[in-house]
Order: sequence, then structure tokens, then C-alpha cells
Amino acid sequence: MVWRAASLTGHRDGPTVARMNPALATPPSPQAPARPLRQLSDLPGPKGWPVVGNTLQVKLSQLHLDMERWLAEYGPMLKVRLGRNDLMVVSDHEINGQLFRDRPDGFRRPSQLLETVVEMGIKPGVFSAEGESWANQRRMVMASFSPTHVRAYFPALLRVTERLKKRWLQSMGQPGGLDLQAELMRYTVDAISGLAFGKDTNTLESDDDVIQQHLDKIFPALWRRTNAVIPYWRYFKLPVDRELDRSVKFVNEAIKGFVGDARERLRDPERRAHPQNLLEGMIVAADEPGSGVNDDDVVGNVFTLLLAGEDTTATSLSWMLYLLTRNPEALQKATAEVDRVMGLANQALPWTPEKMADLDYIEACANEAMRLKPVGPFHVVEALKDGVVGDVAVPKGTVIFMILRHDNLNERCFPNAQDFRPERWLAQDGAAGAMNPKRVSMPFGAGPRVCPGRYLALLEIKMAMAMLLQNFEIEGIDTPDGGEAQELMSFTMIPVGLRIRLKRRPSATAR
Repeated sequence: MVWRAASLTGHRDGPTVARMNPALATPPSPQAPARPLRQLSDLPGPKGWPVVGNTLQVKLSQLHLDMERWLAEYGPMLKVRLGRNDLMVVSDHEINGQLFRDRPDGFRRPSQLLETVVEMGIKPGVFSAEGESWANQRRMVMASFSPTHVRAYFPALLRVTERLKKRWLQSMGQPGGLDLQAELMRYTVDAISGLAFGKDTNTLESDDDVIQQHLDKIFPALWRRTNAVIPYWRYFKLPVDRELDRSVKFVNEAIKGFVGDARERLRDPERRAHPQNLLEGMIVAADEPGSGVNDDDVVGNVFTLLLAGEDTTATSLSWMLYLLTRNPEALQKATAEVDRVMGLANQALPWTPEKMADLDYIEACANEAMRLKPVGPFHVVEALKDGVVGDVAVPKGTVIFMILRHDNLNERCFPNAQDFRPERWLAQDGAAGAMNPKRVSMPFGAGPRVCPGRYLALLEIKMAMAMLLQNFEIEGIDTPDGGEAQELMSFTMIPVGLRIRLKRRPSATAR
């Protein structure tokens, strides 16, 4: 795992970052002697305090902003000490892309994440698993996300989208508008619950949101515990920790019950040949000879789908809507595309996966929102062996913070980088950027461990947006203080306190 960066100052004048085999590398010429490797201790960075380093200089809820601030001050590669550990912080998208692609052989997620997941009582899924266990689970999960299976899930997604429309129609005129994040979380919980294990939770039409209430405790707790300096819960538990234990137990037992129910349904050969949800698809894949996975792995991956699928998709939708309301021209174009492809609400065309695929501008808006407001503004990996990153020697066990938004906002990568311009993602506007935007902005990661649910997430986003723009006008999205939306880091980067005000579109007559 050896990389050479032509420049560590953000310039792209020299050769690109490349993975190199030292045995095959061309010896440097006398006119261009190789630059000596730096050590991690040579990197610039904020001055820390004794014992705790920079720990007290960061705020967990704004960790991404603190890292971005230090990058602006010290340059695109720096060192930070959190507790007793020196961390490397990298912002160059080319180096980050190589780090992504050198997983799982050269890098892994931090070992502390897997330890925390297991300690909390969560079965490791494809998100946190490593090595052979990850490879086996990856095959199982990817099989359940096959195009044939995803197409079979479309009717269930459509039912959930119709429920969201009905809920919003009944909420018209509510004082102060609707809690945007909470509303979209209900939508994604219902969608993922139906797809993941075939259960119609229907939080959109009832107050019975037990699953969501438990999941809402687990994700933030995972973030806090993974980044805790002192694991106090191992010695004594506060009421919040006991509530967490109950939530994990509840979800685990519920999922085990769903696995049992799914296995009973799969006794039907026709059902086994054509699984109707992700859980059934994973069980069928797990039952293949030599799969290397069992029902515990299935449970872990359903848990992962619930956690990741609920929060990330809802948050991406929230940021997308927020940015569209602040860019009226883009919102008008998005609405016009929905009218053209899907028809007006009173003359709506049948919804199909093919229609969703035609919503190119909506997808461009989603990509642009994820560039400016990625739900994961950084990614953390741990080196599995000694190597070199950029021109820095990296010992085995080094933890690296990959800051993904830095180059997203770099003028060298995106002209007018601070502007919301969905057109930069459209093929006909390929010359608008200095480079392929998909090589710079990596909201779903890259390489072998790219997010397996990325296409399903985009489908959910398109369906929610098509429903909203077909039936409603957005009067406004308000923040608590009337200013710009604040970013809160809680495993994902969520907007704080957004409330949406809707009214019925004149064309959206009752059907």
C-alpha cells in the first residue's frame, strides 16, 4: 500500500496519485531525486495539551467542522492527537480514493468500531465486518440487492410513498409546519422495514413507531461510544445505557422473529425462487452451499439495513430539500422534470422503475446535495500493515481520518464550488467541472466496500421527491434561528431543526 502524491498543497500540476509496487517502480533520475519520506510526527497540526492532546479542542457534535477548520489552517495533510493516539488527517480526494480501493486488504474500519458494535450486543453486519467474514456477507447482501430483487421491491416502496403523501395532505396548514427530519425518518423506516424483513410497520399512518424509537437510541449511542475517551459503561451504567440495552435486545429479538417467519414463508419453492424482500433474498443466498454465512449474519445485516437505511436516506432528503428551496431555479427545473416524466397529479402516469430512471435532474440534485452536505463528511480507516500514504510513512495500526468534503468544495475540482449546481452532474454539462465529479465526491465510498444499497437509496429519494413535487408546493423550510441550517454530527451529519411548510399544488386535485 504505497502512494506517491505529486503535491500535498492541493495543486494538481504533477503526476496523479498512484498505487505503486516498489519492486516495479522506475528508479528516480539523478535530476529528480526522490523526496525523503516524512514520518507522522513531521506533519503539521494543532498544538495539543499534555496527556489529552487535542481531545478537549474538538466537539463531538462538530468533529467534521473542527477537522475542516484545521485543514484550512495547516494544509491538506496533518496530524491530530486524540487521547494517546496520533491520527493522520487526509483531504486529497485522489489519496482518499486509493485508501478506499485498498480495502479490505490494506485498510479496515477502526477496530474500535467492531469492538463497540459487539459490546452493544449488535451482530456485525457487512458495514462493520472485516476479512473473510465481510467477503462472505458481502456476497449475500449483494445478491439480495440484485436488479431483479430491487424491481420486486418497487410496489412496496410505492405503497409507502403513497402513505407519505396521504399523511402530508392531512397535515396541511399545521402551524409551524412539519418536522422535516422526523417525517422523512418515518418514510424511510417504513420503506426499509418492508424491504428488509417484509413487515408493514406503517409508522406513517399510526402512532405505533416502536421500531423507530428504538433505532433512534442505537445510532447516536454507537457514535458516542466509538468516540468516548473513557468507556464508563463498562464499570457502571446510567439510565440511558440501560435504555440502550433494552432497545438493542428488543430489535434483536424482533429481527430473529422475522427471520423465523421468513424461513416459514420460504418453505414455498416458488417464494424461494422469487424472494419478496431483502431478508428473504439474504436467507436464500445464505442457504447456498459454501456461502460461509448463517442466520446470525442475516440478523446482523438486517440490523445494519435498519440503522443505515433509516438515517442516511432521510438525512440526504432533508439536505436536498433544504438546498432546493434556497435555489428556486433548480427547484423549478426539478418540478418541471417531474411534470414531464410523471405527469401532473390529476393526470399522473403509472409509476414504474423505468419512470424513476428517467428522473435525471432529480438524481443530479441528489448528487449535488450529497456533494455539499454529505451525510458522511469523513471516513475513518486503520492501516493493516506498514506502508506509505502520500509522502508519509504510515505504521501498521495508524488511524486515518479521510476528510471527504474538503475537495468537494475545492475550486480546482468544482468551479463555483460553493454553489448548488445540479447541472454539473449531467452528461451534457461534462465540461463544467475540472474533472469527473464522481471521482471527487464519494458519498457512498468507493472500491470493494462501496455501499451496496446506494441504488436503492437513490430510488427512495427519487420516489419521495417525485411525490412531493407532483402534489405540493414548498412554501418554505425554516431553521430554528432563521439563519443557515446548522450541521450536527451524530454518526451522520444531520440538519438541525428544519421545518417544512407545504401547500397543495393547484394541479393536484383529488383523485
